[in-house]
Amino acid sequence: MPRTALRICPLCEATCGLTLTIEGTQVTGARGDRDDVFSKGFICPKGASFGAVDSDPDRLRTPLVRRDGELREATWQEAFDAVAAGIRPVVERHGPNAVGVVLGNPNVHTMAGGLYPPVLIAALGTRSLFTASTVDQMPKHVSSGLLYGDANLIPVPDLDRTDHLLLLGANPLESNGSLCTAPDFPGRLKALKARGGTLTVIDPRRTRTARLADRHLAIRPGTDALLLAAMAHVLFEEGLVQLGELTAHVQGVEELRDATRDFTPEAAAAACDIDAGVIRTLARELAAAESAAVYGRIGSCTVPFGTLGSWLVDVLNILTGNLDRPGGALFPQAATDKAPRPAGPGRGFELGRWHSRVSKHPEAKGELPLSALSEEIDTATEDGAPVRALIAIAANPVLSAPDGDRLDKALASLDFVISVDPYLNETSRHADVVLPPPPPAQSPHHDFAFNTLAVRNQVRYTRPAVPLEQDRMAETEILARLILAASGMHGAEPSAVDAMVIDQTLTKAVRDPHSPVHGGDPKELAALLTGDNGPERRLDLMLRLGPYGDGFGAQPEGLTLEKLLAHPHGIDLGPLRPRLPQPLKTVSGKVELLPAPIAGDLPRLRAALRERATGLVLVGRRHLRSNNSWMHNIPALTGGSNRCTLHLNPEDAERLGLRDGAAVRIKGAGGEVTAPAEVTDAVRPGVVSLPHGWGHDRPGTRQSHAAADPGANVNQLLDGSLLDPLSGNAVLNGVPVEVSAVTEKLTQLT
Repeated sequence: MPRTALRICPLCEATCGLTLTIEGTQVTGARGDRDDVFSKGFICPKGASFGAVDSDPDRLRTPLVRRDGELREATWQEAFDAVAAGIRPVVERHGPNAVGVVLGNPNVHTMAGGLYPPVLIAALGTRSLFTASTVDQMPKHVSSGLLYGDANLIPVPDLDRTDHLLLLGANPLESNGSLCTAPDFPGRLKALKARGGTLTVIDPRRTRTARLADRHLAIRPGTDALLLAAMAHVLFEEGLVQLGELTAHVQGVEELRDATRDFTPEAAAAACDIDAGVIRTLARELAAAESAAVYGRIGSCTVPFGTLGSWLVDVLNILTGNLDRPGGALFPQAATDKAPRPAGPGRGFELGRWHSRVSKHPEAKGELPLSALSEEIDTATEDGAPVRALIAIAANPVLSAPDGDRLDKALASLDFVISVDPYLNETSRHADVVLPPPPPAQSPHHDFAFNTLAVRNQVRYTRPAVPLEQDRMAETEILARLILAASGMHGAEPSAVDAMVIDQTLTKAVRDPHSPVHGGDPKELAALLTGDNGPERRLDLMLRLGPYGDGFGAQPEGLTLEKLLAHPHGIDLGPLRPRLPQPLKTVSGKVELLPAPIAGDLPRLRAALRERATGLVLVGRRHLRSNNSWMHNIPALTGGSNRCTLHLNPEDAERLGLRDGAAVRIKGAGGEVTAPAEVTDAVRPGVVSLPHGWGHDRPGTRQSHAAADPGANVNQLLDGSLLDPLSGNAVLNGVPVEVSAVTEKLTQLT
């Protein structure tokens, strides 16, 4: 008889609740959970395809270990023996920085990915950390760190109460939201309009989101920061700055006035390709709205001024008094956050505490640019050893980082590679050991990261919907054993990792005078934790010590794991609430409106006022049925409009002599790729668009459906040299390309 089970969807940032239909151990259907406190039954095509993702026949079932040059199936014991034998000699011979760690986007979509990678990095002691953040949202982390003293303190638009929403470089009708966790983002935008609110979208493409907007402005790619700076100028020039209740918590307003003096709408108009009068109107409407929020995403992050643009998004929210107030942009409070401490000065946020070995890129948030991974492997210097071993966890940088061809060769030169991945893909094919996690139905789920970005405070947890198969290993155990093997403790029980983290956390907590367990005994407190395993006990610990927790009995009505399990559809913790100044960790204890690194980068933005783009520039593209390179092996999520084609405007197509469906060659600084042309007026003249995550045509992979329609790797057009200097984020949008017809037939793409 079929049964049902609840599961939080891990396939995008919306984190919708699902009701799965299960026959035996097979997921045969998925629908939205109408009783979910957050998503209320919403589901997208990815969630509806949960069963197909879960049962993909190309998923690896057992570990692979390289023997005699070939990856062969092995037991878990053999795999971890190989890990210990391969990684420790590299550390002992070359030092911990010779071991690189790459964390991919799926890490933030799993419970294991939220709990164990920080422990692995600390155990290794390596500074060679590279993540998907530096091809995505690192500018927002850096701007938040500089403004608020905490790189993870990111305000989100209060979608359900705002009267005026300005979106830049965001297409949530396709992405389902990003750095803004909001199930049914489309429905929330429609509700905004239904209550008389205004939606403005700034995007070089007329996306599905743009078609919903009251006003769509097709900006020149890469100039978002100039537009926002000009809007700030107008607010100062016309006396529209009204900080309201923020006044006591902000410093640097007059300095900011001086810093934006040159960014007049007239000066910015030609560079942005937006009329000066329209820029003034945008600023005036933002200031006049009863409540308003500015929200920028990947299109405004992955550009040369990504950090400045991310900073200016918050600057506009601050200058109009819309930061930290209902209907504006507020700071979520996740159930597993640390309990609030008294407001006051903190340590602040610092960039460049160390630098990459080759190009001397400054670290940001403990990370080095993913674009620099290739040179950190293949280039010798006198400043320490190159990266000689790599641990890739849910990461496919051959497709997601610039110049995949160079990285492909660099990976082949390493002494040892470990990949934690369910597939043999373009990156894991280089591994000496592949450790495959089980399908999502066999894993527990709690959203550590996304709840800190949610548009409503809530907490949900789902246990595995299907029992772990006999030949599988839980992802939490895989990563715990990896930590032990990589840190010289191979053979110890994996539960030792969780026990160590619990002991360290409680030991610190009992010494903290602001903690609800101050003065307690760590061992006695640890004995009170509940849960079926170490990961659940750690979740219980975080809930109890968190802002809504019971404090181990200090607040009897507070959260615990047992209480959360008693609410399978989640617990609603209420709308976002004003929190300033409590969460600020700046040295001043205030929002520092014009931090020195930002001020130091503004001359570069002023110079851009005089720049004029010539030729075609490239932007990316998302599809509702894709998430980076994850989904292309699922037949139900490919085909139709989800194709790897080059969008170009009819004017450009006519000028270049290109017809719809024709094979075209796209050439950039990093190389060239070919794709079919798709002529459409949805993209503005002078701009072409190619989606991210394709290029599944390398030998040695085992993704049969993806390989049958591989598409083109857009990141091969980049050589990795273009970075936002403050964050190290790769410049993926607004890069110059050349497009021309090809005569040979593209049988693999058409």
